[in-house]
Amino acid sequence: MRDLLTDARASLRYEPVERRVRALVDGAPVVDSTRAILVWEPRRVVPSFAVPEDDIAAPLTQAPAGGAEVAGVLHPGVPFVVHTAAGEPVSVGDREGAGFRLADEDLDGCVVLDFHAFDEWLEEDEPIAGHPRDPYHRIDVRRSARSIRIEVDGAVLAETIGARLLFETQLPTRFYLPREDIQVELTPSERRSYCPYKGQASYWSADVGGRVRKDLGWSYEDPFPEVAAIAGLVAFWDERVDVVVDGERRPRPGGPIAAALRDEFAV
Repeated sequence: MRDLLTDARASLRYEPVERRVRALVDGAPVVDSTRAILVWEPRRVVPSFAVPEDDIAAPLTQAPAGGAEVAGVLHPGVPFVVHTAAGEPVSVGDREGAGFRLADEDLDGCVVLDFHAFDEWLEEDEPIAGHPRDPYHRIDVRRSARSIRIEVDGAVLAETIGARLLFETQLPTRFYLPREDIQVELTPSERRSYCPYKGQASYWSADVGGRVRKDLGWSYEDPFPEVAAIAGLVAFWDERVDVVVDGERRPRPGGPIAAALRDEFAV
């Protein structure tokens, strides 16, 4: 199944949405649709909303060509202006390049929208943030009494038999540890991120062997109810630390996230 899903990324994919979808600017709806479609452009990991042009209240005008081509998988950090399907960029009111008309007959008359170009999004009357949720994405949290040890360059950061393991579709298993089992001092970081499935994450740096490891771990202090079991626990980037489970060292994850972390933190 992982291979099938990975191979499917090479294609333009779409899925109808039954929910009412709205995008707001200055508190007023610019997009209001009960005919929204989730669209994944080729190589995009997360979907965008597309709606019929009639459901957009702002004028649509031609916009300049998008950003430079990006190789490999397009993770959520790659901006909307990078397109991998045929079509033309459009501005939505004063939001330059916030839309994209796809040259696909099945999606004729629809405009794909840049989630971050609008102030607020609603599904029905519930706010959503980060990006639209993927209906084929799943998260499970399981309590585990297995021995988990976290190391960096041979130094032990944490050791526990009280972890929560978070399993997420097509992503590495993440190990969430009680703070009392962390053996190094954690310093709050200014970094924040938002996951549509878990909520807002706060980041932590750690001094390991006299070297500060910036944003080495994160926690969800007030996660969504579906993942309440990880509230206040700390996870570390498996791409930057060594995880030893029941005495066996796990290989570090690869893929686009690991590559991005290597570039950002030179690990």
